[in-house]
Amino acid sequence: MFLMRSTFEIQDYMFRNNLDIILLLLTLVFLVVLSRFSISWFTKHLDEISSGMDRLVEDSEDRISLSPEMDFMENRLNTIKDKLKRQKEAAQEAEQRKNDLVVYLAHDIRTPLTSVIGYLSLLDEAPDMPMEKRAKYTRITLDKAYRLEKQINEFFEITRYNLQQIKLEKEMIDLYYMLVQMTDEFYPILSEKGNTAELHADENLTVYGDPVKLARVFNNILKNAAAYSYPNTEIAISAEEAEGDIKIVFQNHGHTLPPDKLAAIFEKFYRLDEARTSDTGGSGLGLSIAKEIVTLHGGTIVAQSKDNTVTFTVSLPATH
Repeated sequence: MFLMRSTFEIQDYMFRNNLDIILLLLTLVFLVVLSRFSISWFTKHLDEISSGMDRLVEDSEDRISLSPEMDFMENRLNTIKDKLKRQKEAAQEAEQRKNDLVVYLAHDIRTPLTSVIGYLSLLDEAPDMPMEKRAKYTRITLDKAYRLEKQINEFFEITRYNLQQIKLEKEMIDLYYMLVQMTDEFYPILSEKGNTAELHADENLTVYGDPVKLARVFNNILKNAAAYSYPNTEIAISAEEAEGDIKIVFQNHGHTLPPDKLAAIFEKFYRLDEARTSDTGGSGLGLSIAKEIVTLHGGTIVAQSKDNTVTFTVSLPATH
């Protein structure tokens, strides 16, 4: 009995004295098991992340999918994939716009350039041509050369807008005075077809913007209205502040535009009348330039057409 008690006491004593060692061993075993589990988990998900990153550069519409516990990383990778996709599409669109500009320019300058060469050849091949006829051909050639120069200048201007190299020189503008002055300047052009322009606007209306470039916008819109208005009709111009914007509206009476033409009206080198070329009409850049300028001001420009009426509405921020 005494012996058994002594043995028990000895074992208890040894257990108490070695408790720290036992706990340390158990802790080490636990850490080993935990580390192996952690390494396995980490390795598995590292492979998942690596695979997901590989799919970032793949030309695929499929979304990146990871295990549920990696949801945060899945969202992050898909966000990056979407951003890369948008950047790629933007680069492709920019390249396409550049190519289109070159093609359109080459197509549009061919006719006036051919005419210039043709008239100069006539003058060169007929040195004894009567002075009156020579003067006529010289005048026509010079006029076509000026048209060609204007078109090339507009081409370079729209290219600068596309490359965002245009800087605005903003100031407070007396919008009413600007529109009155523009209407007066167009009187000779409008009167040729018996047309008139009527302005309705608050005399104290102002807008913050680049006066030279906004004048170009309104000039291009009014020029378009003058070109496509029915004879003996009125072009109505109005301006007002509404819903935090300054709205300038140009409305003329002309053929109702079909949806496809209306949708393309702000495209570069687009002409409503396909019979009009750069040699007989505008360059087809006026409304495209107008849209670029308005967008640069943080505004919008839209065109509507119904019941033989065409309406252009320019909206600009009322405050700066």
